[in-house]
Amino acid sequence: MSVGLMALLDDIAALAKVAAASIDDVAGQAVKAGTKAAGVVIDDTAVTPRYLTDFSPARELPIIGRIALGSLKNKLLILLPAALALSLLLPQAITPLLMIGGAYLCYEGAEKIYELLIPHGAQAHEAKLETVTVDAKSFEDQKIAGAIKTDFILSAEIMAITLAAIPGDSTLKQAIILAVVGIGITAAVYGVVALIVKADDLGLALAHLSPTSSAAAPLHMTGRAIVRTMPYVLSALGTIGTAAMIWVGGGIILHGLEAYGFGWPMHALHDAGAAVARSVPFAPAIVAWLVEAAGAGVVGFGVGLLAIPLTSRVLAPLWRQVKLHTRNIVVRYRI
Repeated sequence: MSVGLMALLDDIAALAKVAAASIDDVAGQAVKAGTKAAGVVIDDTAVTPRYLTDFSPARELPIIGRIALGSLKNKLLILLPAALALSLLLPQAITPLLMIGGAYLCYEGAEKIYELLIPHGAQAHEAKLETVTVDAKSFEDQKIAGAIKTDFILSAEIMAITLAAIPGDSTLKQAIILAVVGIGITAAVYGVVALIVKADDLGLALAHLSPTSSAAAPLHMTGRAIVRTMPYVLSALGTIGTAAMIWVGGGIILHGLEAYGFGWPMHALHDAGAAVARSVPFAPAIVAWLVEAAGAGVVGFGVGLLAIPLTSRVLAPLWRQVKLHTRNIVVRYRI
């Protein structure tokens, strides 16, 4: 009996070691895959606060909660099963879909810059009139729906990048890693967004403390500094988000071309980064990354500029026709 018990305990210990190693492997791969999606995560974090600018402070956290819940549904209920099905049935489609998503990111970033340089005043005026004609609840629902729709595109890129970064030896492991990355990134993004949008409220509360008290004076100064700097922080986040869209999109396209045998642009960028890094006396790895990111940004901006007329003159009218045709079919069916 004692020998059998010892053997059973040995087996249990061995299983525990295997389980722990598997957990460590999943955690390590989740972190590695999530890191590859860092550029899209930065963009997601930078984009979301703009949907909260028209609301009272009391509505900010509930709205963030609703957007975060929609983001989780996007990732876990739609994108995760779709990614697994794609990996099982059509794995060769992952790279083209990644490249299409990268082109979309380039388009979004380039379109923002184009809008900044050549603003569409009439469209902005119409959008403003439209927001005035709806009640507060409908306006909030529209904003949340728009944020969740934008999040869906970015989440699709995150899940696709994650799927491409993990081995396909186990569907269960892929599902667990995708779920871990999806939940972790959603919590991180919307946690940071909540901190960003409520930072000015914290600053105001600290600024209202009496500056005459020796204990409260540093807090009072900190609050005033937060209130003064938050507009610049939000503006910087928008700039970083736009840049992240362009460089991440360009990088995805370059890596996709490399997978199809056109690796010389990526190799040229890598060689340029290494050459510049050798010529500087400090932080060579960071310098090399900056050179490669800048090169990917140039490619991404070029792709985005090409996508603007293609989208506005071809894809957008075609999409409107499809929606109109679908609406007519629905109306006829109801009649």
